[in-house]
Amino acid sequence: MVLEIHPIILNILVNFAIGLIITVSLNLEVGIAGISQFGRVLAVITGAIVAAAIPGRILASMFGLPAGAEYADHMINYKIVDQINRILAVNLSLSIGLLFLTLVVAAILGGIIGYICSYPALRLKEAYLGITLLAFGDVLNTIAWNVESIAGGTQGVNVPDVFRWIGVGPERYFGVILILIGFGLLAFIFVERLIRSPFGRALKAMRDSEIAAAVYGKDIVRLRAQALIVGGALAAIGGALWALYTGSFKAVTYTRLTWTFWPWAYMMLGGTGNNLGMLVGVFAFSVLRTMIYSYKTEMTAFIPISPQWFEYILVGLVIIVMVLFRPQGLLPEKPALTLPKNRIEEIMKRIKEAEKR
Repeated sequence: MVLEIHPIILNILVNFAIGLIITVSLNLEVGIAGISQFGRVLAVITGAIVAAAIPGRILASMFGLPAGAEYADHMINYKIVDQINRILAVNLSLSIGLLFLTLVVAAILGGIIGYICSYPALRLKEAYLGITLLAFGDVLNTIAWNVESIAGGTQGVNVPDVFRWIGVGPERYFGVILILIGFGLLAFIFVERLIRSPFGRALKAMRDSEIAAAVYGKDIVRLRAQALIVGGALAAIGGALWALYTGSFKAVTYTRLTWTFWPWAYMMLGGTGNNLGMLVGVFAFSVLRTMIYSYKTEMTAFIPISPQWFEYILVGLVIIVMVLFRPQGLLPEKPALTLPKNRIEEIMKRIKEAEKR
């Protein structure tokens, strides 16, 4: 059954799963809380660094392998990780435990990153905040790229395969994708329930009018910090899952384009503030980008430009068209009703009857 699934479909699904986690975290901060978040890559690369630097060192220490700075030496790292993978292949409980430990640590550090980002968010607005958060992401990327002892520097490192128990062939990728989709749907459900909670309504009130929210007793400072902490934790989980899926980490691959601007494009297409729109936006762009990448060689006969730029041009045009003609996205955010619709209609009916009297 696994062998019958086309690689293109598998690629679409994995991009959809990871993209959904990142995009719903971005939607929580931008679409619901109204924070100008252009530093999504910061939390994503934090999670990826956790996956690259921590679980492997823990297991290396447990089994008497090099676990210090030498672990990140690319000439030694692949040998260490290969031995670790052999152990994980026959130890399901250890693999699952390591997976959840990695995700928990990634979420904690992602939340801490979000808390740190809340300080400039208190003092800066709009584009100034966006540029500042964007710079934070570049700073961490530069550190990971130049400090070899963290995660291999320019050479990168291999990441222990916590999914090796599934297998090593096509069944491995199919099984991992199912797990990633499960995590993506859990993130979607979590954020959706969060938005519908009193906390989510407070975030929307802050987004619509900070002054009005403050008048009604809402702590704006605390709300901004909480939104950035939750969003950062979710994005870090997405970054860790991506590193675990690919089995490697190299800082240069975590760019603004892939991990900040693409999620923004997904969100804008689907409909800012609407989580269901995130599903639509992420899936549509995942299909579009995968098809362009897969058939870019065949496209050279029909387009007058290099196919390597066609993806960026086409997606850029989609964003421009959406901004000009449908800025609310394909599925605009619907107003949240605090009372059932029939109850509201009953109240309105009574009001009209009272006015007639």
